[in-house]
Formats: sequence, C-alpha cells, structure tokens
Amino acid sequence: MPRTIPFIGAHVGAANGPADAVRNALAIGAEAIQMYGASPRMWHAGMPSEKNVTEFKKALKESAITEVYLHAAYLVNLASPDEGIYERSIANLSAHLRIAEALGVRGLIFHVGSGKGSDPERALRKEAKAMRQVLAGAPGAAWLVMENSAGGGNKIGSGIEEMQYLFEKAASPRVKICFDTAHAFEAGLIEKYTPENVKNLFDAWDDATGLDAIVALHVNDSKTAYGSHHDRHENIGEGYIGLGGFRALAGEKRLRDKAWILEVPGFAGEGPDKKNIDIIRSLFSASH
Repeated sequence: MPRTIPFIGAHVGAANGPADAVRNALAIGAEAIQMYGASPRMWHAGMPSEKNVTEFKKALKESAITEVYLHAAYLVNLASPDEGIYERSIANLSAHLRIAEALGVRGLIFHVGSGKGSDPERALRKEAKAMRQVLAGAPGAAWLVMENSAGGGNKIGSGIEEMQYLFEKAASPRVKICFDTAHAFEAGLIEKYTPENVKNLFDAWDDATGLDAIVALHVNDSKTAYGSHHDRHENIGEGYIGLGGFRALAGEKRLRDKAWILEVPGFAGEGPDKKNIDIIRSLFSASH
C-alpha cells in the first residue's frame, strides 16, 4: 500500500547523546530524524559509547520513528584540490558513516563539495574515487547519501548531470541521494515549484538515477532568490519558494515514500519546530 503522506521530520539536536534526538523529535511531532553523529565542526569523529548506542536504539524502538539519518561534518570536501583536506575528508566521512552503521540508522547525508577552482571534470573524478574509498572504509548497510548543492563557489552537484555522474561512478547500491528544495531553487534547477515543473524535474531525475535513488528530501524554503547560488534556508511559506511551491511538491505522489526533513530556522529562531512540520503536513490533506 503506497503511503499517502511521507515521514515528515527535522534536523534535531543530540547534545546529550543520540537518544536525545529521539526525545527532541517527538517533542515537535517529527516522524523522521536528522542529527549529527559527531561534531560537525571537527575533523575528529569519535564512535558513540556502547551505552549511547543502547539508549538510542531503545528510545527509537519505543517511538514510532523509523527514518533516521546522520548529517556529515561541514569541513568535508571530497573534491578538494588540497591533498591534506582531501585525505582528512575521506577519513572523517568514513568515521561518520561507521557511526551511522553502529547506530543502525538509514545513512549519512553529506555535501558533495567544491573543486575550489580546479578543473570541474577532475573534481568530479576525485569525488567519485573518494566516495568509493569512504564506502570501503565503512563496510555495512548504511547509505552514503549525496546532497545536491546550491552551486556557487565552484561547488559541484548542483545539476542532475553531475549527480548522475557521481551516482554511476561511485558504483554502489549504498549510494543514495538527498534532494534539497532550497538548493535546487538557488542553483537554478527549478524556477518555480508548480505541479508541471515538479513533474518535469522529477521525470529528469528518474531518467538520470531512478527515483528510488532519492531517499530523502531536505524540505526548506529559500531566503535567497532563484539562481542566487547562495544557500540560505527560510521557514516554510516565508521564503521565495512559498507555500504554493510546497503544495505542488506535496502533490507529486512519487515523493511520498521519501523522508521529508526540515532544516529551517524555526519561527522562534531555535531550529525546526512543530509549526513548520504542521504546515508541511497540512499540505497533504488537500493533495491526495
């Protein structure tokens, strides 16, 4: 039986250990979780203690939440022309993926990276090679999930063709995709989220990688205009995508088996909140 409404959730804090993320998610009515498995601003990523893993799995089992993803560190750049950063990025991403495996979550979402002015084709080749190394360094079932970028700053992964290239060259059933609504808009991939444009966009993704490859959506409004290449998230309905854009997205039935994860500032400025989740959820009552 296909789902009529996706698992809607958010990025939540896990400051006191991963079980904290479950409690924080339940407090805002989230059915899906994104969290950090280790500090997002450090190269070192320590494995969670056995106690933390046990507590997390228990808290998760007692909840109705099944869709959980980690988000990688911001320092990581698998396309970097700086060999030191390149090697540290592979090591750090591998460590975060091992954490995802230890916690038994779906996978690790990461920013594809930037060639920093180097030849774009060379940057893509380096990225694909690094992804294969990360997977080899973190065996198991957890997925390595590429997130499309807003472009700008020589970032790769802003277009479908580049994402298809990486998906094919990484050559692993563990490689998946997270589609960020704001990044696609900011990158110039879709000018207006209308039913027709949404259909055409995901037809193109289907042709390129198959829609099964897309396992999660980052559901964010955009604080910056179409084609800005400037990554700034806004609360649902408060940005340039607008409520109508998310209503069109909710009408695309092929996206309902994905986890919809909010990374918005929150109406109180404290991160994703119940109000944003409720707004997204309300769009489905009118789009069956």
